[in-house]
Amino acid sequence: MAQKGVQLDRETFSCSICLDLLKDPVTTTCGHSYCMKCIKAHWDGEDEKEIHSCPQCRQSFTPRPVLLKNTMLAALVEELKKTGLQAAPADLCYAGAEDVVCDVCNGRKLRACKSCLVCLASYCDKHLQRHYDVAPLKKHKLVEPSKKLQENICSRHDEVMKMFCRTDQQRICYLCSVDEHKGHDTVSAAAERTERQRELEGSRLNIQQRIQDREKEVKLLQREVKAVNGSADKAVEDSEKTFTELIRLMEKRSSDVKQQVRSQQKREVSRVRELQEKLEQEISELKRRDAELKLLSHTEDHNQFLLSYPSLPALSEATHSSSTNIRPLSYFEDVTAVLSAVRDKLQDVLREEWTNVSPPEVDVLLSAAEPTTRAGFLEYSQEITLDPNTANTLLVLSEGGRKATLMKQHQSYSSHPDRFTYYAQVLSRESLTGRCYWEVEWRGGGVYVAVAYKNISRAGDESLFGNNDKSWSLYCNQNSYSFSHNRINTPVSGPPSSRVGVYLDHRAGVLSFYSVSETMTLLHRVQTTFTRPLHAGVYIYGNGATAEFCKLK
Repeated sequence: MAQKGVQLDRETFSCSICLDLLKDPVTTTCGHSYCMKCIKAHWDGEDEKEIHSCPQCRQSFTPRPVLLKNTMLAALVEELKKTGLQAAPADLCYAGAEDVVCDVCNGRKLRACKSCLVCLASYCDKHLQRHYDVAPLKKHKLVEPSKKLQENICSRHDEVMKMFCRTDQQRICYLCSVDEHKGHDTVSAAAERTERQRELEGSRLNIQQRIQDREKEVKLLQREVKAVNGSADKAVEDSEKTFTELIRLMEKRSSDVKQQVRSQQKREVSRVRELQEKLEQEISELKRRDAELKLLSHTEDHNQFLLSYPSLPALSEATHSSSTNIRPLSYFEDVTAVLSAVRDKLQDVLREEWTNVSPPEVDVLLSAAEPTTRAGFLEYSQEITLDPNTANTLLVLSEGGRKATLMKQHQSYSSHPDRFTYYAQVLSRESLTGRCYWEVEWRGGGVYVAVAYKNISRAGDESLFGNNDKSWSLYCNQNSYSFSHNRINTPVSGPPSSRVGVYLDHRAGVLSFYSVSETMTLLHRVQTTFTRPLHAGVYIYGNGATAEFCKLK
């Protein structure tokens, strides 16, 4: 009975949250007591609701109560401890709502420390001891506490499911193996676990390898982001310096022009005013002389008139008419015209060269793997049209600018600086960046399927696709292929085909040529670094030969 009283006292002075003796006890207005740390943690979780409640009676409090230590209760707990009431040892803690309980304990159950897969029961330390002391029980399989032990019981035969049916891919008991699973491929659950464990380890190795690969790629991306940021910062800094220099140069030129105009203006105004003053003096003298002559003309005494007339002073020499030549009202319009011409030329230069000045689009994502099927390539299909301003005069363009035909006679094309003058070549209108795919169908003698920078030479032997460092070309005829770049020719083997596919990953620096028929066969792949946008191109030889960029969509 004394032990029962102690047990009652233990429960009376226990916190209903941690199930242990009260520590720094506090009492809510509803009369229930808790450890200060426990109730504060409980209410911290309710802060978002703005309504706080008692974990036992659910009475709500608004606002959150300010709790003070219950000194009387704390003193009583300390006094009871001295008389034999001790906190429950850690290994005898009572089970909480989330814990696996001991199946043997009566009354208030303790927390289980192990579960037995043979007994299909869970035990606290006290009740588990028999599994360590009794010989038959020592052979039982003990695992971490589990609430799912009943899932190991066959619902049909109420037996432990120790076998696995590979035919039906499900766990079964022994009776199932001789009943509805008779004749099936059955093994022990342990054997199946061993097999699955090997598969699991293989999967883990694969996952770990992929993690390592992805981590390497992440580091590459981080380095690439750092490089992109550094390159962009330097480009911005350099561009600011360049534009500052341009602005300073323009401001100096503007100041020089202004100074020259003002200086010329001063000289011209001074000249005009000097001439104006001279003319005004001449006018005054002439008016004075005219007045004298008028006065003399009115003299009635003939002798006096004749006496005075010879003594009149001679007129000064008149200002020459060329000195007073008035120019048209366009003194400095020639300056405006010159500056307008300079402005137009500067705008033309900026417009034509801006594509080279503008930075390419930065893609910091991992480059996609090259497709392996034609359907995959077609996802990157690029429509190509030919630029007539680049076409050699022996080529005729048709089919909306997609087809080029080699003629015997020169065509009457207008003169243009982009036109190829030495070889029967032509470039596309479109500049190519990113990932692109296109196909060229050719007929006749042969064709060079190529890509090139726009600034490739237009004349001379160095203008041939593949004969310089600004172009890459695949030579195709009825019997063979070869690849050319920077005057280096490489023989290429592959099945003959009248259609060639070209795949470009500009950012990754990948250029691939494929023979296209019922299947796609790689002919040649280039790995390099492209520094500018590319243009597709063809060089055709053999009268009547054609090359057409196919419609793929």
